[in-house]
Formats: sequence, C-alpha cells, structure tokens
Amino acid sequence: MRAHLKVMAGALAAALALAAGSVQAQTVRLGADVDAGTMDPRVMRDTTAYRVNNLLYDGLVQLDANLQPVPDLAASWENPEPTVWIFNLREGVSFHDGSTLTADDVVYTFETILDPDLKARFRSLFTPIEVIEAVDPLTVRIVLKEPYAPLLSYLDMGIVPKAYVEGGGDLSSAPVGTGPLKLDSWERGAKIVLVPFEGYFAGPPAIDRFEFVVVGDNTARAQAFEAGDLDIIQSPLSPQDISRLAADDRFASSISGGLGITYLNMNVSDPLISDPALRRALAALVDQDTIVNTIYEGVDQVAGSILLPSSWAYDAGITQPAFDPAAAAAAFAEAGWSDTDGDGVLDKDGAALRLTLSTHSEDPNRIQALEYIQAIFKQNGVDAAISIADWPAFSAAVRGGQHQIALLGWLNIVDPDRLMFGQFHSAGTLNWGKYANAEVDGLLETGRATIDAAGRTDAYRAAARIIASELPYYVIAYQGYQVFHTDAVSLTPDARGMMRSAIGMQ
Repeated sequence: MRAHLKVMAGALAAALALAAGSVQAQTVRLGADVDAGTMDPRVMRDTTAYRVNNLLYDGLVQLDANLQPVPDLAASWENPEPTVWIFNLREGVSFHDGSTLTADDVVYTFETILDPDLKARFRSLFTPIEVIEAVDPLTVRIVLKEPYAPLLSYLDMGIVPKAYVEGGGDLSSAPVGTGPLKLDSWERGAKIVLVPFEGYFAGPPAIDRFEFVVVGDNTARAQAFEAGDLDIIQSPLSPQDISRLAADDRFASSISGGLGITYLNMNVSDPLISDPALRRALAALVDQDTIVNTIYEGVDQVAGSILLPSSWAYDAGITQPAFDPAAAAAAFAEAGWSDTDGDGVLDKDGAALRLTLSTHSEDPNRIQALEYIQAIFKQNGVDAAISIADWPAFSAAVRGGQHQIALLGWLNIVDPDRLMFGQFHSAGTLNWGKYANAEVDGLLETGRATIDAAGRTDAYRAAARIIASELPYYVIAYQGYQVFHTDAVSLTPDARGMMRSAIGMQ
C-alpha cells in the first residue's frame, strides 16, 4: 500500500509540474563556460560542478530563489539551544544506486569534509561543527563549538552515500546522489548528460534529458543559443551579446544584480606584492569605470569594497582606492619606487617593478580588462606581463599560490562569511594569497559566532574597512546575473545559476 501511495504521489507531483507550465518532456540543453572538474560535491571547485551537483545531489536544505533555506533531505529541524541543531530526515529517500539514505550518510558527508586530508574546498564553512552524530536512522544532531549564524545557508551541501564511497565508488566521475537527476554520460570537455531519477522522493522531473554543453568562448556560446543549439545560457556572457539577446523577442531573459564579484587576487606571500603600500599604489591604477562601463558595457557595477550592495552588511562609506594615476605616483614615491635609470620602469634598491597579471582564456572580457590594466601599468612605470591559461591550469596555479596578481571572480555569496572567512582568515582554506591579519581574524570569528544581526554587521564592516586598506583583494566589480532561455523552457531566475526550476523542481 505504501509503495502504491508513493507511486501516486510521484505521478501527482509530475502532473502538477506540467499543469503549472514548468517543462514539457524534452531535452534541455544549457551552455556552460567550463567543464566540471569533479562530480564529488565535497571537493567541487567550479561553477559548472556546483550547478550540476545541485541536480545530482540534495542537501539537508535547499536555498530558494530568495536564498532562504527550505526543507530538502531534512523535512524539518529545530534549534533547542544556540549551539545545537536537530534535523529530521525524510523517510524512504533513495540514492541513485537504490540504497536508502540514513543519518549515517549525513554524518559521513560532513566528517569527511572536515577531514583535512580530503582537502575539501568548503571545509572552512563547517569548522564550527564540534560534533555531528546520528541520533537514530532519521535524526541528525549537530553540536557547534559556538553559535554559528550562517550554518543553515551552507547546508545545501550535497549528501553522499557512505557505503558507496567506502566500498570504492568514485564520486568524482561516477556520482551517486539522491537528487532529481542522475548522470547518464560525461564526455570530458564537451558534454554532461543527466537523466531523471525515477526514484526521486518528490517524483521524477518532467524532462527526458538535461545536457550541460561546454562552449568555452562566451560569444560562441551565445551564437549557439541563437542558432537553436542551446536552450539556456547564463552568466558569464559578453556584454555585446547580452544587449543583442535582450532585444530579441524570441527569447525570455532576466538581467539582475548577481551574487558575485570580479576582483584582483593579490598574492601577499609574493615578496613584491607583500607591501600594502605598493598594493594601494597599484590599485590606484585600476580604472574600474572603463572596465565596468566600457569593456563590460555596464552589465556589472563598479565595486567599492568586499561587501555586496545586496548584503545586509553593505556600507557605501567603505571604499577602496579609486583610479587616480597622480595619487599612484605619489604612493610609489612614498614607498621608495622611482625611475632612477630613465628606462620608464620604476625601481627600488636596484630591482625593477616587474610583475605578472594572469587570468583564464575562456572569458575574453577578462582578457581585455587585463590588457587594459597592463597598458595603464606600463604608462605609469610598472612593467607588467600577462599570463593566460585555460581555466583548469589557471585555477590550479592560483590555488597553489603560483601567481602575483590574478583576475577572477567569486560567485554564490549568500552571506558575507562565505566570501570572507575562507578567503581572508589566516587559516582559511581559500586564502590563496596567504593574507594574515590578527584583527581581521578576530572580526571574522566574531561575525560567525554572533547571532545578533547588528553585531554581525559591525564585525563584517570593520573587517571590510581593513581589507579595503590592505587590499589582499581589489574588487573591480559587483557582477550582474543574466540568463536567457527559449520559450520551450520555463524557469525561475536564480542568481546562483541553479537550474532546478528548469526541470520542474524548486
């Protein structure tokens, strides 16, 4: 009887999705800018992997389009004490291999993420967890070291099957989740094909296939969409393509503020870049207005600090150095840099001011922005070279600290902590430039542990002021988010780029 009711519930969910006009049975093709590096949600490092894994896996919660946590694998939860959370799991949830989800899988997922040997990218998001335990097969208890305000926002992390992984299963290439879609095939560098999971607890999605088609060049991706070879494209897109597609009445579109930044990562462990005074001088040579409003044609917004305007912690009064070559010249001179031999390059103690700017090849606008920065640097005595590599090589170099100044971005900034703790805390797992400031460490720790919104705001603003002065990051732009799709697809825009709504799921 229970199985019969489950089948009826699944059929009803699918029927309701179709009645709401979500997606008719079909193949949905989304253009992706890079291939996924791994299908293991614990160690994913790129936006394509993040978006694919959101369809392959479920978390304890999902974040809705307004970034509010809603039930997913956890049907409900309670917070009986400031440091205790209890999650009640749904009954009868299956993994793609047919095994049943239990609390042990949840515990295993987070214990392995917290194990330094796994080198999980998002480990720092979960280090406030002191104990995670299975109270019974359907109940998980999390005990925190101290109150941790952003916890729920991070519990969309995909839950993995303990028995499968411990039995030798390779999640990186053969993922097994509980999500609405499962992996059908993966042609590296070209296409990831997902198909419905018939055993999904909310009923299978009303599509036949979902394809992530890798088209690295932004304009080529837009042209493939216009030609009918893709059904959905989204940021990153070239500005000239955005304006053209927005004017094309064949397509539905949404253009809005995003949850990301474009920034220069200053490697403070590099002897040359280690001086904050030099970083401030270099920052004064970054023409944000031209980059954002000419190269990117105004699809983004000139940034003032590490805090996004959409954040409750934002303060327009916190500002980085603005473009001012005269101020840069004075700052160079004050830091001891001058053109002593008349070759047009500043030098100090016999060493010329030479450095390398780097970014990845898949985004032509980032390359153009970097070339523009290079030209201004050279006009003002900084001998800058450029290094361009594909995303896998470039990102590996930055993660390894093998860069001086790198142009890249962060997405999915659902809380100030997500952009700041891992990146600027001296022990942060995403602190690729090795920035260290004891006061910033303390403020970021306070921001995590303070439940009071005003207290969190004060902590993040204070940290942002220091970062705007010391400049381990120079934030060029607050990114916009753009998505275009055909009439055959109905979706609710999600600034993180998630696609559950495109398969008839929320």
